[in-house]
Amino acid sequence: MVLILHTIGLSGRGPAIGAGTGEGKKGIRMTGKVVVSGLLLATALAARSAFVRRGEADLRGNVVLITGGSRGLGLALAEELTTLGCRLALCARDPEELARAADRLKSRHAEVFTVVCDVTDRDQVAAMLGQVTEHYGAIDLLIANAGIITVAPVTTLSVEDFDRVMAVNFEGVVNVALGVLPQMESQGGGRIAVISSIGGKVAVPHLLPYSCAKFAVAGFAAGLRAELASSNITVTTIYPGLMRTGSHLQAEFGGDQVEEYDWFALSASSPYPVASSAQRAARLIVSAIRRGEAEYIFPVTALLAARASALFPATTTALLARVNEILPAANTAPGQNRFMKGSEIKNSAPNLVRDAATVLGQRAAAQLNQGV
Repeated sequence: MVLILHTIGLSGRGPAIGAGTGEGKKGIRMTGKVVVSGLLLATALAARSAFVRRGEADLRGNVVLITGGSRGLGLALAEELTTLGCRLALCARDPEELARAADRLKSRHAEVFTVVCDVTDRDQVAAMLGQVTEHYGAIDLLIANAGIITVAPVTTLSVEDFDRVMAVNFEGVVNVALGVLPQMESQGGGRIAVISSIGGKVAVPHLLPYSCAKFAVAGFAAGLRAELASSNITVTTIYPGLMRTGSHLQAEFGGDQVEEYDWFALSASSPYPVASSAQRAARLIVSAIRRGEAEYIFPVTALLAARASALFPATTTALLARVNEILPAANTAPGQNRFMKGSEIKNSAPNLVRDAATVLGQRAAAQLNQGV
């Protein structure tokens, strides 16, 4: 999102919001407040970094179940947890991806167990949890990470498109979290980490089904943490901003598919601090889980965007309207999308300029089993 907002300032398309009006002056004053608040926040974060690690729990020997663990952020988290001596259980829908991920982790001397599972299917989830528990004896930490990304203008989407994304990104989290909860209660404790997104704080245009699901996940995790506050089960909600995980190759694109893919791939391939590397993201997420944080937003650009949206919702909406103006126009009717994966678009519509601009994203995809 932050990269898109930056693009607005460079695009030169359309007049400045409220330019030459009282509304415009008010917007400038608000922007100034956001900048000052951001500087203060950045200073506080820098000071905090000196001592946060002292409160981190030791996860050595813990059994960690990661949904969507075969590629992308899930695989990066598995690699980070390997360095801490965790025993890993990975689930995903693709058995070949799981096998490649397991081989990669075992080459790093990880103890890893894999189960093919569709998290939208409650029977499969129950069976998967049973297999992991039978193999290891317990599940100490659940990281609910599985998800899909659908990119298209809302006017091209059908209700079924929303249902499909909600089934994976929201119901899949609920299925696994509620499934593991009785076991954690009986064993006297555990940790649950839910991967939401900055899209669960700020609804980004052309990502509406994804944002809806991530907002829902955030509400579920917050309520779950409150209800489990008196137990020894901690719940942490993670709100990553842009990350270089190769997700642009696995995302699905509708509308003007090539144009939609181009802007998303550029965003997901940006250097830090606009986008975090997968490895840095994994370190930050695992540290937040070990501290038992209620929620954690990163990088600082995403944190500033979330805070600005909370403080100045009208201004944020106006900025996002500008974002929508520079994104590709809808070219299909509702329900007429034929979604294509990013990898298909990349191969069927080669573009040397795009490939050069997204080299960091392509490198991340190759590292994280994203099927380049």
